[in-house]
Amino acid sequence: MKENKAPSKNLPREKKSGASSKAKVQEFIEAIIVAILIAVVVRTLIVQAYKIPSSSMAPTLLVGDHLLVNKFIYGVKIPLLRRTIIPVTDPKRGDIIVFIYPQDRSKDFIKRVIGVGGDKIEIRNKKILINDRPYEDRNGVYSDPVSYPAIVQPRDNFGPVTVPKNALFVMGDNRDQSLDSRFWGFVELKDVEGKAMIIYWSWNSDSQSNPLKKIRWERLGNLLH
Repeated sequence: MKENKAPSKNLPREKKSGASSKAKVQEFIEAIIVAILIAVVVRTLIVQAYKIPSSSMAPTLLVGDHLLVNKFIYGVKIPLLRRTIIPVTDPKRGDIIVFIYPQDRSKDFIKRVIGVGGDKIEIRNKKILINDRPYEDRNGVYSDPVSYPAIVQPRDNFGPVTVPKNALFVMGDNRDQSLDSRFWGFVELKDVEGKAMIIYWSWNSDSQSNPLKKIRWERLGNLLH
C-alpha cells in the first residue's frame, strides 16, 4: 500500500508546475499584446516618426533628417475615415505639417503652411502676397535667379487663388525645388497627419565612410518652427 501511495504524492506538484508555466506564457503574451496596442495608439493618435527623403524643405529639413510629428495637436481623427472626433486646433500659417499627398494617397508629404481657409494667395516674381499684402517670407530660400512667367509654369508667378474653407495652401521652404500647392492644389484639413516637432536623428549618407562623421550631431534635438 505504501508503494502505491508514493507516485500519487507527486501528481499535485506536476499539475501545479504545468499550470504555473501556462500562466507565465499567458502573462507574456498579454504583455506583448498590450505593448503592441499602446504602440499602435501612440503612433495613430499621438506621435509618429518620419524620415525626410527629399530636399524640398531644405535647409530647414535635410535629406536623412528623422522627425517626430505631433499627431494630437490638430485633433484626434478616426483612422481611415479621417474624421476628427476630438478637435484641438487647426494648422496655422507657418506650421510645418505632414499630410497625405492629394495625388497619391499612399504617400506622405511635408511642407509649410502658407495660406489657410479664406486667404487670397498670389505669387509675383517669387514674391508671395497674402490677401494683397507682402508675406514676410522668413523661411523661403530661392536658388534659381530665373523667374518663369505663369504661362510657362506656376513656380514663380501664380494665382491669385482663394484657399477654400477646410483647406490649406502649402509650399516647401526650398521654393525653387519644391512640388507643392502651386502645382497640385490645396491640402484638405482632414488629410493633415500632424505637425513636425523635433529632429531626433540626422544621417548624411553622402558624407565620409566614417559612420560617426555621417551623423549630423548639430541637428539632433533641433526644434522645428
